[in-house]
Amino acid sequence: MIFLPFSEPPIQSSCTDTLSLSSPSSDSDASLMSPKRQRIDDAFVMSPKSLHTDDSSSQAKELVKRILEQKPGGEKILAKYAMTGEIKDRARRDLVSIVVAEMFEKYGRAPPMDKRAQYALGIVTLFPSLKDPYSKKGYEHFFDIDSNEGYIAWKIKNTQRELSNGGTNGGRRRSSHTTGSSGPNLEREVTKVQQLEGDQCREAISLLKHSTDNEQIFMKMRETFQHRQKLIHDPEQCSTVLAVFPRFLDTKGLVAQDFDLLFGAETSSKLLEKWDFLKTKVIEQAKNISKTPLLDHLIQSAEENTDEDDEVPGWDSDMASLLLLVYLLPPPPSGKKGAVKISTREAVDHVVKFHKSCRSLQEHSGPNQRRQPYILAVGMTRKHIHEFYIALDGDLLPCKGKSSLSAFDELFKAHYVFGISYDQALNGMYTFVQTTIYNIDVGHSHETPRVKDLRAKLLN
Repeated sequence: MIFLPFSEPPIQSSCTDTLSLSSPSSDSDASLMSPKRQRIDDAFVMSPKSLHTDDSSSQAKELVKRILEQKPGGEKILAKYAMTGEIKDRARRDLVSIVVAEMFEKYGRAPPMDKRAQYALGIVTLFPSLKDPYSKKGYEHFFDIDSNEGYIAWKIKNTQRELSNGGTNGGRRRSSHTTGSSGPNLEREVTKVQQLEGDQCREAISLLKHSTDNEQIFMKMRETFQHRQKLIHDPEQCSTVLAVFPRFLDTKGLVAQDFDLLFGAETSSKLLEKWDFLKTKVIEQAKNISKTPLLDHLIQSAEENTDEDDEVPGWDSDMASLLLLVYLLPPPPSGKKGAVKISTREAVDHVVKFHKSCRSLQEHSGPNQRRQPYILAVGMTRKHIHEFYIALDGDLLPCKGKSSLSAFDELFKAHYVFGISYDQALNGMYTFVQTTIYNIDVGHSHETPRVKDLRAKLLN
């Protein structure tokens, strides 16, 4: 029997996104959710198309169960799940190793694709908490037959590599995923409000540069929205958008208005509605990660257990819990050509930076600043912030909200309003927020197995 240690490959970087996609829950889906989960909010959890409930599903479940009952370590996984109702990362890796070893024994070094899918189906049927409620079949994070990705596919490739004594041919590269049909970079058709064209549009843009009337500013920004979107998605002119529409730099709420025009008020409000429920689960999942001093400090801050006399006061509960997502979905290793190696700790600074009130803001502005946006939190301590900005392309856009959660909400929306791709180091985190929380481009965006796995853990 072949039974090798599990090693997970780099997470691919990709952009993701679009319109809210929701479908009613089927009876079979409801049977996989706890009564408590069902009461949360029907609009919150979008059930996927129901997993197979026919004989193939039952057979796959019994197949995986029989393997675990017969193989070393399998009974322990079954017993732990029966006791806790969950499979933690270490047990999941052992589970995949056992299943792949069985496949190699039965089918050789290249198990058929349909068999890989059968084992993946069996895993999520036997262990419903592992099912991804947003994906088409629920088990694509274990094996996606279309892309040959997922935990099972990765384990097979690693095992093949081991058996080849480190051979460099390693089979075909992972299939690339087009980002043209989803993500912040996608130009979307929007015809919700009356739009100005030609001379009327030019007059409105000229008026906007000098107007101080807030009501007029918001109206003219709505009426020039389509023109602005065309400008943003023109590679030769996108860098000029803040010069053409400078009111973004001194008028709070314009980012939120443009996002509303793209997706509607229901999508726009999802983070603020959902985070209280998700936060507790995110904190619990973070406790299962190997501890570092910063991670431990973030967990304490998220649980509001930090001491006010700490030498380095932590962020407030909402910001700390949001930053835990960076640890749960860390930056990809630098295996991919052109990828920059960055630690999780460094990636946290790509989300938010603290700025002491008494210091000048100039260090966060100017032509040498990076394009990917981040939050600049200005205050006396990280826990007591009195102003938030979105730092973007050398400019600072004032946030409308005064809370860290609303600032992150605006940070995420800025990617879509200005057509900016996600920071490579934060792609997993932003993709999770995009599909799982805002329900944008569900089914059209490339999500890594880690993103799907975390969603299954939080929503089941």
